[in-house]
Amino acid sequence: MSKPDDKLFSQHEHALEKEYELCPLCGNELVIKNSKAGAFFGCSTYPSCEYTRPVVEHERVEDKILMGSECPKCQSQLAVKQGRYGMFIGCSNFPQCRHIEETHHHEDAGVACPKCTKGQLIERTNRYGKTFYSCEQYPKCKFIVNNQPVKGVCQQCGFSLLLKRQMAAGEKLQCAQKKCGHFQS
Repeated sequence: MSKPDDKLFSQHEHALEKEYELCPLCGNELVIKNSKAGAFFGCSTYPSCEYTRPVVEHERVEDKILMGSECPKCQSQLAVKQGRYGMFIGCSNFPQCRHIEETHHHEDAGVACPKCTKGQLIERTNRYGKTFYSCEQYPKCKFIVNNQPVKGVCQQCGFSLLLKRQMAAGEKLQCAQKKCGHFQS
């Protein structure tokens, strides 16, 4: 019979110690709780004690100043920073200046917004990398479509915007008004 590996048992005991940690504020047991942001340790006596901490400690990256760069709003230097959605470039004078550099170049789709008629539709990318088109007047105008807009008028309802759709039978034009959705012939 082989001798059991001592490292395996010591790792297991270490994990048990972590599981039964005590709250640094009140001394009661910490328990693992879940929220929409993920798992976290919280005090078992909540709401009388509101101590929490993340299960996984993320390494914090120090802001790195970009030499030779200048904030267009306050003329301070720009820095590479870490935020809740990852890395970004922003003003080093935060919170007095909240300037953030655009990471995606927005392409003009060359089509006027049918809702407000003041702005143009611009190609944008969401945080998951999916492309959509919205009015440049946002947040005043909240018009948005997921397919490429094309100048044109719907044959059925007269709406002033069509969408280029890739179908099994090939490329087709569809009315951009959600109530209509007519495919052009």
